[in-house]
Amino acid sequence: MDLSVIISWAVVIGIVLYVISIYNGLVRLRNRYKNAFSQIDVQLKRRYDLIPNLVETAKKYMSHERETLEAVTAARSGAVDASKRAAADPTDANSMKQLLAAEAGLSGALGKLFALQENYPDLKANQNMMQLSEELTSTENKIAFARQAYNDSVMTYNTQIESVPDNFIAGPFNFGPATLWEIEDAVERQNVKVDFDS
Repeated sequence: MDLSVIISWAVVIGIVLYVISIYNGLVRLRNRYKNAFSQIDVQLKRRYDLIPNLVETAKKYMSHERETLEAVTAARSGAVDASKRAAADPTDANSMKQLLAAEAGLSGALGKLFALQENYPDLKANQNMMQLSEELTSTENKIAFARQAYNDSVMTYNTQIESVPDNFIAGPFNFGPATLWEIEDAVERQNVKVDFDS
């Protein structure tokens, strides 16, 4: 066999192995940010599970605030639906944007509920409400950490698919950009205040 043929085959095999290596690296990064999203999803489900108990406890004391309680329930329902769609495919930017909007609505509704509870001292002193408050605060903190890990993974992935030479592989193999978990409205940037001690 001619030396130039051997060299040509070696170059072709080297290029193929290099492309495979880039592809596998992109798959690894995409799976990492999908896993990071699943960690958020676990905490969101925990949060969604706490909210009905919170609303039921508040109903006993806040009978005149039916509209607020219904808004929290509706916002939770919307967030649960959006979360299911996003969890089915975290690579779908539209589903992620819908989830972010639904979460913003839920945070706003919860914020109103907690603001109103200040008018009900018996509710603030209720042992069940205080326990739910502590669990919700803990869950909110876990969500914040999970979001940070998710955004770090998304940033690494997005940087990689935009960098040369990976971008030559990312495009043809449908490695699209991932959506960061960003809060656009300054009011939404504030954590839900859960304080029953004051």
